[in-house]
Amino acid sequence: MGRPTVYTVLQHYKIIDRYILWKYLKTFLLALALIIVIIITFDVSEKLDDFLHNHAPLKEIVLNYYMNFIPGFVNLYSPLFIFIAVIFFTSKMAGNTEIIAILGSGVSYKRMLRPYVFGSVIVAMVVALLGNFVIPVSNRTLIEFERQYVHTYAMNRNYFSNIHFQPNPQEQVFVESFDVKARTGYRFVIDSYDTSRRLKDRLTADVIRYDTATGLWEAQRYFRRHIDGDREKLEHRFVTDISLKLKPEDFHRVSTHIETMTTPQLNRHIEQERIRGSAGTVVLAKIELYQRLLNPLAIIIMTFIGVAISSRKTRGGIGLHLALGISIAFGYIVFMRVTEVFAINGNLQPLMAVLLPQLVFGLAAGLLVYKVPK
Repeated sequence: MGRPTVYTVLQHYKIIDRYILWKYLKTFLLALALIIVIIITFDVSEKLDDFLHNHAPLKEIVLNYYMNFIPGFVNLYSPLFIFIAVIFFTSKMAGNTEIIAILGSGVSYKRMLRPYVFGSVIVAMVVALLGNFVIPVSNRTLIEFERQYVHTYAMNRNYFSNIHFQPNPQEQVFVESFDVKARTGYRFVIDSYDTSRRLKDRLTADVIRYDTATGLWEAQRYFRRHIDGDREKLEHRFVTDISLKLKPEDFHRVSTHIETMTTPQLNRHIEQERIRGSAGTVVLAKIELYQRLLNPLAIIIMTFIGVAISSRKTRGGIGLHLALGISIAFGYIVFMRVTEVFAINGNLQPLMAVLLPQLVFGLAAGLLVYKVPK
């Protein structure tokens, strides 16, 4: 009688799953490897003068720069290259009537999508791991290399202006300018508030200078106004030492890059900046956080769109599918950038700025899959 029909069908499914999954991963990795080689070639030609001028060792160029450059590139452009890879090999399968043969053998279109979904989930999980934990660590080495051998001017930045922050909910600090090297601030103001958000104390100084030996700040032309109900007390000294719960590093953030923070560190940074009252910094940090968490979904969405576009045999073949696919991919990228700008400069919430492109193109993917001839 032979083996049961159910067993034969299951074996048939497994062969198709392995076949499509292998093509999915192989085409993506080959496309990614090819573009990485091209990008590195152009990058070397662009930065070669900097490398030679600053005497960058070959070992550091390879290990510290390009080995740390590749993960970030993979994370950033994976949705685009997944899309191109899916369109390329699926169009080829459709052109060779392999899709028709698979559907004609009794495999439903929905069932045929399973290896695509499985492959996209694998890539999305790897990208999420890279973006949340690996790339922030590699970015530290990358940025340090660029400061030392490429953007050397950034190492000499010691002066910051118009600094405003909130070290705790009851205090606000403003300094017109701060010299990092001299540990000196100019036009310093610190306001203290009670629980009702009424001003209770204001300290101003034309110059404050940190003494590393004593841990105190020397204040020049020091004024202090203390408010207690209807009474005010004024204090004035030309030069005096004062104790502040502030350190010189609180006045500058040159070494703090959100792209060098792992996701747990970024969450803590967002909370700290929220307390400090740095609204612009909080928005940028939240956009970075939500992109790390939600952008891997783009890989799954682009996979569905790619299959829906390319699984039908057309006269234009791969060329027509690639042209249409690349247009959609760049439309997605532009949409992401537009919503990001609205979040930074407008009233759009950071979560919506990142989620909106995913929702729009996710709905488009669902509609395309629903409408595709089966």
